[in-house]
Amino acid sequence: MAEKVAKLELPGNDSIELPVKQGTAGFDVIDISKLGSKGYFTFDPGFLATASCESAITYIDGEQGILLHRGYPIGQLAVESNYLDLCYLLLYGELPSKAQYEKFAATVRNHTMVHQQVEFFFRGFRRDAHPMAMLCGVTGALASFYQDSLDVADPKHREIAAYRLVSKMPTLAAMCYKYSVGQPFQYPRNDLSYSGNFLSMMFGVPCEPYQVNPIIERAMDRIFILHADHEQNASTSTVRLAGSSGANPFACIAAGIASLWGPAHGGANEACLKMLEEIGSVDRIPEFIERAKDKNDPFRLMGFGHRVYKNFDPRAKVMRETCHEVLTELKVDDPLLDVAMELERIALEDEYFISKKLYPNVDFYSGIIMKAIGIPTSMFTVIFALARTVGWIAHWKEMLDQPGHKISRPRQLYTGEAERDFIKLSDR
Repeated sequence: MAEKVAKLELPGNDSIELPVKQGTAGFDVIDISKLGSKGYFTFDPGFLATASCESAITYIDGEQGILLHRGYPIGQLAVESNYLDLCYLLLYGELPSKAQYEKFAATVRNHTMVHQQVEFFFRGFRRDAHPMAMLCGVTGALASFYQDSLDVADPKHREIAAYRLVSKMPTLAAMCYKYSVGQPFQYPRNDLSYSGNFLSMMFGVPCEPYQVNPIIERAMDRIFILHADHEQNASTSTVRLAGSSGANPFACIAAGIASLWGPAHGGANEACLKMLEEIGSVDRIPEFIERAKDKNDPFRLMGFGHRVYKNFDPRAKVMRETCHEVLTELKVDDPLLDVAMELERIALEDEYFISKKLYPNVDFYSGIIMKAIGIPTSMFTVIFALARTVGWIAHWKEMLDQPGHKISRPRQLYTGEAERDFIKLSDR
């Protein structure tokens, strides 16, 4: 098959032929990498029409509501798999055999502890510090403890760093929570699953044994699975950008955490809970529904619709089922959860929401689940970062594994002053 080519007409009647690349799914991509030699660059604020890399990890079709990890639909993974199974898939490209899985899971379990000196970093934080601020700081600081895995040119070092980050992130996340509530840190337990261990470190106390509720454990695992990777979003692109310079993996993941902290990215489920608090009670819902429909009102319903998914969020169906399982199990008496369930009912039946495809998304349901479990809203984005770490690492490894990768260097359209003579301070 002949290679497809796009022809670009340039000023002065010049033209240039640009190769058109085809992936295994999705849009064709015009290769503009040689355009600079002709003295031109493309202008694409936010890189919304620019493919920054080649990747074989995750595929999204927002129009059809498709999310695939290494070719496997997210719905199947969330129901049939578990988080560590997905971690292996993202990192290595194929599902593990039973023996490979057992070895992988055992290695992760055996690296969940962090260096004891990390505890002293937390003592330097104020008790009311945001957990994301602490997580960002201590993650970057890991580079000072694990200096035997900082040579990013060494594939073995990259693999060791991947294991360490996937293993230790739940421990660090739980430490952020424990410090903020003034409780002692809980050591990891190797007899528990990845999600069960996280719940134990979050809610366990030294004075009595912690019993993991299997329904809550499965819900937590699904939250991790559904947030593990989402293609070239802001935080993943940040990790790749930092990694392109040869920065160590702990610094790169800290950069991803900082990017995720932005309310337009990782703070959606936290914003959803704040919206429910603003509504306050079921009887006020009609008032806020009318405000949401009013184009002149700044109020917006958070947790409905999605920037990427124009039809439905494929993660939301599984999360909805899990949400109702958790609420049934815990029998939580919380007015905000009543508000959430009534909002969900309206969104699935109201013609306005249906016509605009404003269905409840994964952030809506995950926020409700975490609130029901007892996780404070300040920890929501921390848990998002915990889950997303494996996706960040998978993209970081993929980039460094590709031959000829370069340091990222976006261009700009300069609109400042042209060259002008400097005026000495005495003459101004």
